[in-house]
Amino acid sequence: MKKLLAMLMAAGLCMAVLAGCGADEASADAGSQASGDRPVLVVGTNAEFPPFEYVGDDGEPDGFDVALIRAVADRMGMDVKMENMEFGSLVSAIGTKLDAAIAGMSITEERLLEVDFSDEYYEAVQFVVVPAGSDIAAPADLEGKTIGVQLGTTGDSIASEINGADVKTYNKALDAVNDLVNGRVDLVIIDKNPAEVFEKQFSGQVEIIDGAQFEFEPEFYAIALPKGSEMIEKVNAALAELKADGTFDALVAEYIQ
Repeated sequence: MKKLLAMLMAAGLCMAVLAGCGADEASADAGSQASGDRPVLVVGTNAEFPPFEYVGDDGEPDGFDVALIRAVADRMGMDVKMENMEFGSLVSAIGTKLDAAIAGMSITEERLLEVDFSDEYYEAVQFVVVPAGSDIAAPADLEGKTIGVQLGTTGDSIASEINGADVKTYNKALDAVNDLVNGRVDLVIIDKNPAEVFEKQFSGQVEIIDGAQFEFEPEFYAIALPKGSEMIEKVNAALAELKADGTFDALVAEYIQ
């Protein structure tokens, strides 16, 4: 009787173990299906450049560029993980910490030495932000001035070539404009769209001037990728699709216009 009881207990234990194993295997199968998520594209940005990139109400990067790269990645069957970092660190991080970068970044010969770019997606011009009532109006008026710029931007490059200029660099464009309002710099050179944002933010305190008045040349934004990346063709194809089907224009209307 004891032997029979022992055998029954052993059989019951075995059935329990088998059932447990079966449950674990089922969970494992479900987990593998659940973890069969799309590949992730790690993208760097600098969320200090509204309306192209800024920190949203949820504390995460948002803006036109962020929405655009998510749409591009979606067309490529990928998800996006955004990494917010200083603008000047983006290029050097591509190919190591980042798969790509999108940050109102213009195509320049200097950057092309380190990264490749997608097709251009936005034409931009530099603007000059000055105190309200300023008499700065011509290229010669920029000479000898204290100029605020965001580090590593086109404005930084332009200011560095102005005769006698004292260039002060900032990690955040907003900090440069704050110093302008507080009289620490004479003017700020920055892209048109963020300049328009700051003009509204500091209404009555600053004015903006089209860079064409100072003979600034237009520039073009693009997505930066590692040198020789095979992803460029896919990115360009996705951009073309977004422009063709109206998605791109809808994002422009939502974030920029």
